[in-house]
Amino acid sequence: MPPVSPMLAKAAADLPPAGDVLYEPKWDGFRCVVFRDGDEVELGSRNERPLTRYFPEVCDAVRRLFPPRCVIDGEVLIASAGGLDFDALQQRIHPADSRVRMLAEKTPASFVAFDVLALDDADLRGQPFSERRSTLERVLGSAPPPIYLTPATTDRDVAAEWFDRFEGAGLDGVVAKRFDLPYREGERVMWKVKHERTAEMVVAGFRWHKSGGVVGSLLLGLWRGDALHSVGVASAFTAARRKELLVELEPYRHDAWEGHPWAEWASPAAHESQRLPGAVSRWNSSRDLTFEPLRPELVAEVGFNQMQGDRLRHPARFVRWRLDRDPRSCTYDQLEVAVPEELAAVFGAGKNG
Repeated sequence: MPPVSPMLAKAAADLPPAGDVLYEPKWDGFRCVVFRDGDEVELGSRNERPLTRYFPEVCDAVRRLFPPRCVIDGEVLIASAGGLDFDALQQRIHPADSRVRMLAEKTPASFVAFDVLALDDADLRGQPFSERRSTLERVLGSAPPPIYLTPATTDRDVAAEWFDRFEGAGLDGVVAKRFDLPYREGERVMWKVKHERTAEMVVAGFRWHKSGGVVGSLLLGLWRGDALHSVGVASAFTAARRKELLVELEPYRHDAWEGHPWAEWASPAAHESQRLPGAVSRWNSSRDLTFEPLRPELVAEVGFNQMQGDRLRHPARFVRWRLDRDPRSCTYDQLEVAVPEELAAVFGAGKNG
């Protein structure tokens, strides 16, 4: 019975050596454990909160294509012509049922299965992953869209090719699982290797940490023509570093609103055409997203793994200040763009694995 805390992966610098390991693409969607008992379907998120009401089309597909009684782990995602579309997926988390239904038709979601926890009366979590994978192939291997079985391979060279080739389809790396691994809820017992790059970005503001009095995150921007676009944040600082940052940023706070490229953030109309730092959080309406402006003169080198359109898919990692860089030189041109790849090729590659 729900909820179940999904088994997780820990970051690795490189793929583990071949042997008793299965490699899979790392999907960029919402982690989801599906529970089916006849017509009753529940979709549980990574944090054990229900996703059921947001994806009615996935629930319908589960009723048609899953075994009558099962619990299956996987990922809910939305595919577009340009690959996986995480922004469209986020739009689905909406309180209005009418909008959810409209988006279910306009941008339908799919489900990619990569593990099975229970089937009929059998709890499979104690079985080794090799047996669970065989069971999953048997029950969903021939399922039609929008249900997919994730590709998998034992060949490390093939997995390394997937890592490079399928980034253009929106995948953000490769996951590796031991064949003898039981399903261990909430534990980081798999490996994940994700893309990592660096870029120089303008620091145009910061948010206070929830504890108060220290820096919570740095607001990053890139120039395109005469517009400084908000691309995301750098966060995850130690407590000591948060205090140091406040001292380092102080010289750039003076007269920061004067001529600031994001001075219009307070106007609701400004958020209709682009995502600015003052927008309301989609996930928590009570969350304070206001920011302290900085004169856009400071450049930081940051590490990141993936772009989603014009913005960072995840918070960046601060590397160092680049006081030698002209902020106007921090443009989108420095970013490496992954070659687009059809998602059909991803699933087709799995047939060779």
